[in-house]
Amino acid sequence: MSKTLYWIQGGGCGGDTWSFLSAESPDLTELFDILSIEVLWHPSLSALDSKSKEKLDQRILKDEIPLDILCVEGSILQGPSGTGLADTILGRPKKDFIGDLAAKALNVIAVGTCASFGGFGADQETEATGMQFHKHDLGGFLGKKYKSKSGLPVINLPGCPCHSDVLAGTLSALTNDLPLELNETNSPLDWYRIMVHQGCTRNEYHEYRVEEKQFGEKGCLFFYMGCQGPLVKGPCNKILWNRRSSKTRVGVPCFGCTRPDFPQRYPFFKTRNIEGIPIELPAGVSRAHYMAYKGMAAAAAPKRLIKRKSGI
Repeated sequence: MSKTLYWIQGGGCGGDTWSFLSAESPDLTELFDILSIEVLWHPSLSALDSKSKEKLDQRILKDEIPLDILCVEGSILQGPSGTGLADTILGRPKKDFIGDLAAKALNVIAVGTCASFGGFGADQETEATGMQFHKHDLGGFLGKKYKSKSGLPVINLPGCPCHSDVLAGTLSALTNDLPLELNETNSPLDWYRIMVHQGCTRNEYHEYRVEEKQFGEKGCLFFYMGCQGPLVKGPCNKILWNRRSSKTRVGVPCFGCTRPDFPQRYPFFKTRNIEGIPIELPAGVSRAHYMAYKGMAAAAAPKRLIKRKSGI
């Protein structure tokens, strides 16, 4: 028996849709066929006229059509002043319609960082928030106690955008009734257990504090160039993008786009530091131990690394 899926976009850029549309091995149509997913509505895939779309929505809300998976892309815009009129659908606040759908859904997925935590627009005039988190705080739009009809909270798949493989894997688990173990922000541990730093090809440079102050070199980008890899959890260096690369592998600092407080209010390409020591340290590391260890590590750095050569 097929599972139904409804995709709705809130406040955002549509990047998660573009990521999903670019899926390969399997591509989108193969994925839906393999998982027996019936797409009731997706803004980029569906071709219903406005009257047919309105009838579909009403049938879902009247329980005439089951809603197995609700995918929400983009933040929930509650402004101005709590009215939700910053984002409307058929003359009513879209947030109200999303709330109605969430009450009917067997499972709810927040696709991307904006839907998960608020992202761009959080704490601004639009009063953007995530489905069940506002940045680090549980609650968001639906509240702390919300559970879908399956008994699960909103499943958060942060990323700007969310990796298509992460969404495909989550859909596979839900359609096959497989358990999803979630972390502290209700993201699946299969993809959000490890730090982005793990799997980075510049790891050895980081360990010996061979650092860069400009682009185009092979050393670590954490100490001066703003890389968030040792600070955030995400799948980028585990499953890679386009099956071959990631930001850090092509020499671009990780922006930390899976962080609940993304985007941060400071430059992407500059590490905030005090006397050369980053303000934010890798998870679980004390400042005193870090300063002692990194001083010794820098002094012990092999010449091949200092010369930016990976070979022996």
